[in-house]
Amino acid sequence: MADTTAHTVKSFDEDIAQLRSIITRMGGLCEVQISAAVEALVTRNVDAALQVVADDARIDALEAEAEALAVRIIALRAPLAGDLREIVSAMKIAGVLERMGDYAKNIAKRASALAQAPPVEPVVIVPEMARAVIGMIRDVLDAFVDRDVELAQAVCDRDQQVDDFYNSLFRSLLTFMMENPHYITPSTHLLFVAKNLERIGDHATSVAEMVHFTVTGEHIVDRPKTDDTSTFARL
Repeated sequence: MADTTAHTVKSFDEDIAQLRSIITRMGGLCEVQISAAVEALVTRNVDAALQVVADDARIDALEAEAEALAVRIIALRAPLAGDLREIVSAMKIAGVLERMGDYAKNIAKRASALAQAPPVEPVVIVPEMARAVIGMIRDVLDAFVDRDVELAQAVCDRDQQVDDFYNSLFRSLLTFMMENPHYITPSTHLLFVAKNLERIGDHATSVAEMVHFTVTGEHIVDRPKTDDTSTFARL
């Protein structure tokens, strides 16, 4: 009986390790996709942008794999308490990472459109914003694997930096469009790029909150968002 129990525990641990591995791979692909999409945007490389769009299918496939494995673990192992929280959170995190991949794909599509238009000066802010977002993803995945509550909280705190980038870029683009009305279309594309990056930051924060709940069983108190873009409505 003891051997059977030991085998069951070992099999469960292997399943959890496999689930964590899939989540880590998804996160790594999201980082690559975001970086590649922004690089295509800055270099005005249409072929690179189209490759990002095509590669999104890899993230979708991993999400399906993570969901199937999580459902199988729950059905076969009947996990309780902390183990169940981790499996359910992993399934939710896979869905969030898939949406991050979609945002990277959207950025790539905008990059293709922007490559056909004259350069927009405020684009220089985008790579810095992307680096901040990618750093959040990398750290929140480390927090997930290591069950590191403090690192998860730090990721939540850093979302403000991404919001600040977005607000700064929004104001810069608004001024740029007012001074250069013929740049309104490419500026609008760039504004959507910035919004996609801001949403990715929000999703990284959501993952951090899931990590915190998985480890502690408690939810992080919601942090109010800082959005200066309401000034647009008054202009």
